Amino acid sequence: MITLSSDFGSPYPAAMKGVILDRTDARLVDVAHDFPRQDVRTTAFWLREVLPTFPPAVHLVVVDPGVGTDRAALVVRAGDHALVGPDNGVLVPAARRLAGEGAELEAFAIESDAASATFHGRDVFAPAAAAVHEVGTDAIESLDGYEPVDDIESLTFPEPAVDDGTANGEILVVDGFGNAVTNVPGTVLDGRFGEAIELDGESVRVERSYAHVEPGERLVTVGSHENVELAVNQGRGAEAFGVGVGDDVVLTR
Repeated sequence: MITLSSDFGSPYPAAMKGVILDRTDARLVDVAHDFPRQDVRTTAFWLREVLPTFPPAVHLVVVDPGVGTDRAALVVRAGDHALVGPDNGVLVPAARRLAGEGAELEAFAIESDAASATFHGRDVFAPAAAAVHEVGTDAIESLDGYEPVDDIESLTFPEPAVDDGTANGEILVVDGFGNAVTNVPGTVLDGRFGEAIELDGESVRVERSYAHVEPGERLVTVGSHENVELAVNQGRGAEAFGVGVGDDVVLTR
C-alpha cells in the first residue's frame, strides 16, 4: 500500500499516481489532497493522527513550500512504515508515532535529477515511493542514490502549561467542522463532564459529545485526538469562540 497526502487539490495528484502505477502495482490510498496550502504544521498534526491507523505502508507526503530550493528529499523509516517527502518537518510527528516510544528514526536523502523545479511530487517523491514499495521498508539502503542522514528538520508542537487549577494552551488546528483543537490533554477534563469550566474567563459546559448540548450551543469536549477541543453542536466552534490557529486559550477548573 502507498498512501498519498498533499495540498495539491486537483489534478496534480493524478500525475503522482500515474508515475507510481507505471512502476508498481501497489494499492494507492488517498489520505487527503486538501490540506491547507503550504501549511506544514497543520498537515503534520493530521498525519500524526491518521497514518497510525494504517497497516504497514509507504506514505507519500507533499506539502512543500521549499520546492526547488536546496531542502533535502527524504525517506524516513519508522518501524514497518516509510514516509517519503520533503525535509521540512512534515514527516516527523507521524514518523515518531509510527516508530513507537523512544525509537530512533532512520532517514535517507534521495539523490535526484528532477525534470521540474516546481513539481517534485511527480518527479522525485512519487518515483521514490514506488521504489521503496518495491524493495520493502527494510531494504531502503539497497537503493541507489539513497544515503543515510543523521540531521533532518524536526517539528514539534507546543506544550501546554498545566497545574492543579489552570491549563494554558494553544489552538493547534481547526478541522473541517470548525472544531478548534487545542494542545491541552483531555485528561484535564476528567471528572468535569456535565459541569462547567471557565474558558478565557467565560463559563462553558464540558460534555462528552456535541449532541449533549442544544444545537448552536457551545461546549468544551475531548476529541478523538484526545485533546481538548472547543466546539458548537451543529455549528463552528472556532467562530463561536472567536479563536484561530495559534491563539492562546486558558482553561480554569
